Amino acid sequence: MSSAIDDVSIGGEMIRLGQFLKFSGLIDSGGDAKEAIIDGFVKVNGEVDRRRGRQLHDGDLVSFEARTVRVRP
Repeated sequence: MSSAIDDVSIGGEMIRLGQFLKFSGLIDSGGDAKEAIIDGFVKVNGEVDRRRGRQLHDGDLVSFEARTVRVRP
């Protein structure tokens, strides 16, 4: 199953999903992030979200493959 949830500080109040996937190290490139989101492989707070521009805020949980990370300011 999934491992512990890691906190990732974004240094601000908000970040977009596509940016966060790269910033957090869940995905290596913007192109890969775009494909993973569009193909429905990324979950936000337990639900698939296909919007690359989705705004993430403090406490949101983002999951990709076996990793889940929490957004922190």
